[in-house]
Amino acid sequence: MTRALYSLLVWLMQPLVRRKLARRGVAEPLYLQAVEERFGYYDSAPCSASDGLVWVHAVSLGETRTAALLIAGLRQRLPGMRLLLTHGTATGLAQGAALLQPGDIQTWQPWDTPGAVRRFLAHFRPRIGILMETEIWPNLVAACAQSGVPLVLANARMSEKSQRQAQRLAWLSRPAFGALTAVWAQTQADAQRLTQLGATVQGVFGNLKFDAAPNADQLAAGRAWRGRAGRPVVMFASSREGEEAALLQVLRSFRPLAPVSNAQGAVNSIANSIQWLIVPRHPQRFDEVAALIGQHDFVVSRRSAWGDGPPGSEGPDASAIWLGDSLGEMALYYGLADVALLGGSFEPLGGQNLIEAAACACPVVMGPHTFNFADAAELAEAAGAALRVPSLAQAVAAARALANDPPARATMARAATGFSGDHRGALEKTASAVVALLDQQGVDAL
Repeated sequence: MTRALYSLLVWLMQPLVRRKLARRGVAEPLYLQAVEERFGYYDSAPCSASDGLVWVHAVSLGETRTAALLIAGLRQRLPGMRLLLTHGTATGLAQGAALLQPGDIQTWQPWDTPGAVRRFLAHFRPRIGILMETEIWPNLVAACAQSGVPLVLANARMSEKSQRQAQRLAWLSRPAFGALTAVWAQTQADAQRLTQLGATVQGVFGNLKFDAAPNADQLAAGRAWRGRAGRPVVMFASSREGEEAALLQVLRSFRPLAPVSNAQGAVNSIANSIQWLIVPRHPQRFDEVAALIGQHDFVVSRRSAWGDGPPGSEGPDASAIWLGDSLGEMALYYGLADVALLGGSFEPLGGQNLIEAAACACPVVMGPHTFNFADAAELAEAAGAALRVPSLAQAVAAARALANDPPARATMARAATGFSGDHRGALEKTASAVVALLDQQGVDAL
């Protein structure tokens, strides 16, 4: 097989892509914005090579938050830098808008047909392309190589599962990885797997996420609110579909120590010793999770209705489950929590990022599935910043025990702070490598 067959398949899929965008746009209207950009058609005037755009591709919310660190580092080293920022999801687009400065451009990632990527490159004429973490598209990589645009994979990671999938399509993946100008991996294990796929790994720089400083105002507010809760707070951080229902089933299995007047009161009485907080990973699921909490006979108290803080330990909402239904406030939630359960790790989803929790000195209890962040999870566990358990029921038990043990919790919080500090430095290495590549590009052009 050849890339020509792949190109035919992605070309034939275009009507399906349009229908998918229309469906998703019902709940997330941003998907209906500038749809033609996805196919390489733009309303703006074409750019020139002299614009010198530095192109960063951050497909979704997590990658965009990581890209924000690198973009800030590059702006310090490249005064007057003009940014071209691309995304594949509505959450990434919304988050990325805050990173733009006058002269910057934000657009959708082109669908990976030869025509769309050719039009994208001809329209914007970027000086360099930086793909964040995992996003490799065969035609996009090939078109950059043909156009002389250096394309790098930064903060690169490659799980064993993803490697197996790529190896099954080696006829397509190996040329794509091999055509990248450089790959800067997070860990030695990532570097080894990427090299086996044909990538030119030029450095193991660590994870950029360690260089993120939590929002100090949010963290302080969360800790102040924690003191008003009247009991320890356990958060399910970045929970994924299926995990919230499993947690609620575990919580329903608890029984009150004394008779109560109604069924809902019996269920809610579990919050007398622990305050539970659920923060879903995907904002489009906020309403779904709120309804799920009600279906399990719990009262729900939503962050969007709190005003100057969550309900206290007295009043009609005292035993409610809290729902973190806001964007960009993870530092506030980690400040609010005494302990966090790691979302995505209790189903075979690969786990979510626990580095932000460590930076906020929040102890973590994680499940068995952390293959997307395997190195960080193992290091956190070895440092004493996280605990690993085999099931969600055991995670709830471990979190309850830890929440009610202030000395043990304080020990883990100190370990989390040390773990976070010990692994910083990827930003300096990555930004310097980008600048060196741009400098080399200038020399080669002479």
